[in-house]
Amino acid sequence: MNDEAEIRVVKLEREKQLGIEPFPARVQRDLTVKSYLADFERLEKEGNEIALVGRVRTVRTHGGLTFAHIEDGTDKLQIVLRRDVVGADEYAKFHELVDIGDFVNVSGKTFVTRVGERSLDALSWTPISKALLPLPEKWHGLSDVETRYRQRYLDLIANPDIRNIFRVRSAVISEIRRFLDGHGFMEVETPNLQTIPGGANARPFVTHHNALDIDLYLRVAPELHLKRLIVGGFERVYEIGRCFRNEGIDYLHNPEFTSVEFYQAYASYEDHMALVEELIPLLAKAAGRDASALPYGEDTLNLVGPYPRIPFKDALKNGAGVDIDKIRDRSGLEKEARRLGVAVEEGDSVGTIMDSIFKKLVRPNVVQPTFIIDYPIELSPLAKKRQDDPRYVERFQLLLARGFELTNAFSELNDPLDQEARFRDQAAAREAGDEEAQRFDDDFVTALKHGMPPTAGLGMGIDRLIMLLTDSHSIKEVILFPTLRPSAVENDLGR
Repeated sequence: MNDEAEIRVVKLEREKQLGIEPFPARVQRDLTVKSYLADFERLEKEGNEIALVGRVRTVRTHGGLTFAHIEDGTDKLQIVLRRDVVGADEYAKFHELVDIGDFVNVSGKTFVTRVGERSLDALSWTPISKALLPLPEKWHGLSDVETRYRQRYLDLIANPDIRNIFRVRSAVISEIRRFLDGHGFMEVETPNLQTIPGGANARPFVTHHNALDIDLYLRVAPELHLKRLIVGGFERVYEIGRCFRNEGIDYLHNPEFTSVEFYQAYASYEDHMALVEELIPLLAKAAGRDASALPYGEDTLNLVGPYPRIPFKDALKNGAGVDIDKIRDRSGLEKEARRLGVAVEEGDSVGTIMDSIFKKLVRPNVVQPTFIIDYPIELSPLAKKRQDDPRYVERFQLLLARGFELTNAFSELNDPLDQEARFRDQAAAREAGDEEAQRFDDDFVTALKHGMPPTAGLGMGIDRLIMLLTDSHSIKEVILFPTLRPSAVENDLGR
């Protein structure tokens, strides 16, 4: 412990010597700071004593007069302690015991200072939680990125803008629920632990269940279980929850992330494009942003629809010079990829190579919201084929902001025989070395054989959405506790 921390421990012991409970179970709190400030004029007129609580953020003293700011979870307020009001002993005790970062309970009356600051004129005070470590960087902010993510509690204390990101996140998720509930969708929950991970091309996390003596997987997506519910008779369902993918970490990817997926019977991907164009501006409003002029980095985005619709093959041909109507075999695509400087691994399938070229040369150039539609069947084992060209499927992604893939949606495949054949193709790709190819899910095929109506489904990453709406440029900024490499201290403790 450093010197300041040792001094704080001494003060803690002093509180106990004085008969003060340093961590009481109960406090008196009449109002939040935000409520107190909002109703200040009425409270001033009534003149009643009011009890507030909060963390001490600043203290300055002028003789027998002390000004301090306390902060609760709603706002910050100045309290004023006067020696001739609280008494010499209580006044001295405040300065003897209280440090920046401590929590206190203060009772007093409304008070406006000479410079017009609405405050609380303290009549009494009580310590309610002793901070044994000081706040970061002498309480002027926390800037070290590694510390900010690893000790998020310090980040939230020191950086009000970061706290606001998570208030926005909460408001946006609430708006998603209101929107879907208002459109007749029912919220459901499906398993996080699955015997077969499906619904997306991704490498899963695996664990072992001792009692059943079986391997289980953290879900990569809730898709296949949600579609089972459509088979079961629910026409509109959605789920907001965690997904897990054993993949690399970068500014857009975290192994644990939050998504919303919703499925609608008797609808197509065109219906869901219309829903997205309705939903996205509402989410911008919920975040306190202007949907028609949303700043993100150096760009200003117009989130108000309608959005352009560009077929995947056209985007790839115009952006990378690759015509997949003509070049569809693996060797030809690998040659094109290498010509363009796109890495190709030995086990990469045709679909993976197409996607790699697209992600490197096309997606970073899409600025304004754009629907990329009609993906190659090799990339979409769960989507319905286009009737006019079965090499492509009814799928769209909403791309924007030079690299954001915000949504992924299909007209869902409901032909069980076609689904069975595509699962076999995916299994062959896995055998050839594609670790992200989907596994054969026999029970899902059985479900489809009982009949699933025409259905549209959509998934949207919540974390990326919040990045967009808060002008954040790392997914770690919008996840309270992102996945990090263990620190040296954690490694030592784990030995």
